[in-house]
Amino acid sequence: MTSRRDRYYLLSLGCSKNDVDSQSIAQVLHQHGMRGVGDPRQAEVLIVNTCGFIDAAKRESIDALRDLVERKRPGQMVIAAGCLSQRYGANLVQEVPGLDGVIGTRRWMDIFDLIARLRARQHPEPLYHLPTEARTVGLDERGVLRASVQGASAYVKIADGCRRPCAFCAIPRIKGTAVSRPLEAIVREAEMLQAQGVQELILIAQDTTDYGYDLGLKDGLAHLLDAIVAAAPDIPWIRVMYAYPGYVTPRLMETMARHPQVLPYLDMPLQHGHRDTLLRMKRPAKIEWVYDTVGRLRQMMPQVAVRTTFIVGYPGETDAEFEGLLQFVRDLQFDRVGAFQYSYEIGTPSAALPNQVPDEVKAARYAALMELQQGISLAKNQALVGQTLEVLVEGHGDSEDEAGRATGERLSLGRSYRDAPEIDGYVIVEGELPVGQIVPVRITGATAYDLIGTVERTAPQVIVPGRVYGEGMIQVDAIQ
Repeated sequence: MTSRRDRYYLLSLGCSKNDVDSQSIAQVLHQHGMRGVGDPRQAEVLIVNTCGFIDAAKRESIDALRDLVERKRPGQMVIAAGCLSQRYGANLVQEVPGLDGVIGTRRWMDIFDLIARLRARQHPEPLYHLPTEARTVGLDERGVLRASVQGASAYVKIADGCRRPCAFCAIPRIKGTAVSRPLEAIVREAEMLQAQGVQELILIAQDTTDYGYDLGLKDGLAHLLDAIVAAAPDIPWIRVMYAYPGYVTPRLMETMARHPQVLPYLDMPLQHGHRDTLLRMKRPAKIEWVYDTVGRLRQMMPQVAVRTTFIVGYPGETDAEFEGLLQFVRDLQFDRVGAFQYSYEIGTPSAALPNQVPDEVKAARYAALMELQQGISLAKNQALVGQTLEVLVEGHGDSEDEAGRATGERLSLGRSYRDAPEIDGYVIVEGELPVGQIVPVRITGATAYDLIGTVERTAPQVIVPGRVYGEGMIQVDAIQ
């Protein structure tokens, strides 16, 4: 039986990129003979991989740390890791007295070294491991898999850090400049995940389209996609997230269109649709480029789903600028839209801008934007009724009537190529289908965010990943 000394408790907060770091930390600890537990009372080492991107995430992270510190028993240690640690460093101990250790984002692979130092310390003062450089990220990863496997899907981090100058964002201060992982390491991980039966590979970074710039690669993301497809042909779905405007090149679009494995789905956070707002954000402000690029994407991949994200209430945003954003959304008819109300972040250039927008105006603009997008999303989903989509089954549930009573019928919950995990919609399918498998589903109904369907049993056909089949469309070869 292992003692508490051999156990750790790890709470991961924030985004999928943080989840990858958390699973990498866990692998390092496993290499040193430790194992994870779900109850902090049973562990010697208590770790919170924090998020410090916006104020709400900061508060959640601090609350989680304070809770563990307050319940800490003799012989236990609490360590703050992740973005909040890197951003606030030693000052974090002032917010959370009683912390034992603080380790930043750029040397997560040194977590056990910090634990060993904490075990050996003679005095209760906290210890810090906060290197300012990230040059070794991707080269000194201690042999761990840089992926977060969640069911049949796996997030793979292809780079860390960011070199973009966005005025509202603290990520470059937290993560440092962009550092790409070696292409060979990512391809090797894709092969390993294929062997594990992963059905969906999701490529993530602060900016995936910047992949390879520091390695001297032009169109590095396109090169990487080619290499992954060649090395892992049995992974049905490959999804690209977090593309930067202006860097979705013709070569990248051609590569996505050429490979059936690469889903016709692109997440490209645009942040706004008015030139003046974008200039204050220090974001690409050539709106014409967006119209042209989205048009090309839809021409090369007619079924492409384009997701984007906007910030409303940015300092100085006028009524006219916000109306420009709404018109931008009406014009381009994005398939998926996420929105945030601007969050004041100390230390970012936008924090010093005049004409901060009142909270009630931010809330009203957020509601107006989402109401507009709901109508667009509903129309796009309704257009899919009668067509057949591949759906990756993720779980089951019970059907309910209008009063919320269980009907006794089982349902399956899954996602199509149009839906990234956690942020997009679902496909609700009648019956209990095998979790982790991709099945053809005929769409029978639609809401603003989700689709409803039944298993396609009458057409013995192979559904190419991400391609939609319906009346009048070309069918592929039947299963023999």
